[in-house]
Amino acid sequence: MRLLFPCLATAFAIAVACSNAYAQQAFRGFDRNDYPGDAALPALKKSFSFAGYWLNNPPGEKQNSWAGKRALLKKQGFGFLVLFNGRMDAELKGKDAAAIGAADGKAAVAAAEKEGFARDVLIFLDQEEGGRLLPEQLAYIFAWANAATQSGARAGVYCSGIEVAEGTSTISTAKHLVLEDEKRLKQSGAHRKALAIWVANDQCPPAPGCTQTSQPASTGFSFQNSHAIVWQYAQSPQRKEFTASCPRNYDADGNCYAPGLTHSAASFVDLNVADSADPSETP
Repeated sequence: MRLLFPCLATAFAIAVACSNAYAQQAFRGFDRNDYPGDAALPALKKSFSFAGYWLNNPPGEKQNSWAGKRALLKKQGFGFLVLFNGRMDAELKGKDAAAIGAADGKAAVAAAEKEGFARDVLIFLDQEEGGRLLPEQLAYIFAWANAATQSGARAGVYCSGIEVAEGTSTISTAKHLVLEDEKRLKQSGAHRKALAIWVANDQCPPAPGCTQTSQPASTGFSFQNSHAIVWQYAQSPQRKEFTASCPRNYDADGNCYAPGLTHSAASFVDLNVADSADPSETP
């Protein structure tokens, strides 16, 4: 996943409730747009507890190479971060964004069931554009979440936790989304649970860079409750504008590679940490 307008945590990287859980027991996971191949799974399982799993075409891809691979990953012992690629603002502007979101939410649950996931699986909507969300983006995201939950699933969003300047203050996608979610839940009396947040923040600090041995100090995102349940702390390729202060632990080509595999286009990964070995399937 490549966030187009990242919002890395600065002032927003405060201590969080779930950072205590990470300190007690952290589970590592990987994600990438392309399926790494069946032969790579045993080596990957030695390092990772869970894998990102796309339900539709990942960003920039014309096909989904993960389709049909759930059973094999499950047999290898992997947990899951289930992902549905959302819409760019250009696809929503001037259109009925809520109707598009509702249709995509239903499609996400149908795709998850087709892949063999339980109906109550936690599905993360991939929100690639960052900063303060525009009205049509909010309409799309919350219509998607409502449709997904009404279809029996649980809803989450993958987005950036990096703060960007906004006048004399700062905002991040994750912060804006959590505030909007809490406001809407309170106003509507909605029965769905709060959105789960998968935070993308590869800035050092708080991120430790491309490593699986250093214990992350926090989640890269915080709030007064436990919206954030997964932290993506390293991306491939390395984003040098945000990782200049990171330890020199990325490969010379700028990627982060999975241990035990030959370095190739099929073995670079994004790194994640969570307090569950199976974030999408754990109730």
